[in-house]
Amino acid sequence: MAKNLKSLSSLNRRMRGFEAASRLVEPQIRKAGETRGFAVSRLLTHWAEVSGPEIAACCRPVKISYGKGGLGATLTLLTTGAAAPTLQMELPRLRERVNACYGYNAIARITITQTAPTGFADGQAEFAPAPKSQETAPKKDIRQKAELTTEGVQDAGLRTALERLACNVLSKARKPEGKHS
Repeated sequence: MAKNLKSLSSLNRRMRGFEAASRLVEPQIRKAGETRGFAVSRLLTHWAEVSGPEIAACCRPVKISYGKGGLGATLTLLTTGAAAPTLQMELPRLRERVNACYGYNAIARITITQTAPTGFADGQAEFAPAPKSQETAPKKDIRQKAELTTEGVQDAGLRTALERLACNVLSKARKPEGKHS
């Protein structure tokens, strides 16, 4: 009976088509995160967005521990000794931002653990998004077509945005087969 259910779920999965890679590894990531107290992995994967670029540059979340009383969790951050005083001043604002990520008042306290300046270099996983590619200026003929397309628009800001969109669309249409990024 259990074998039939397993093959049935496998069949259903195959019939849905392709799945995102994130969905395939989600159970393993959740399990690894939960061992450190991170029930919501978004705090780890989007740390720079949650904390802000200045704070993300000087610290990393290490673990979340829950007390026996259930009156909120403690987030432990790892930082260098030189950045700790500055980070200490930002803790109330950081706590608000982290709790906004969770959607409720999950974090009651934030503690700071200091390490040597080289402490981040070993065994650190990179969670930062890929850098955006450098945009190249569109060719003159594409630019002229875009300007002709938007010549009737009165608002200068809207016209500029539409020209940029038209340049992107026209330059994508000109790329040879197999060269799409």
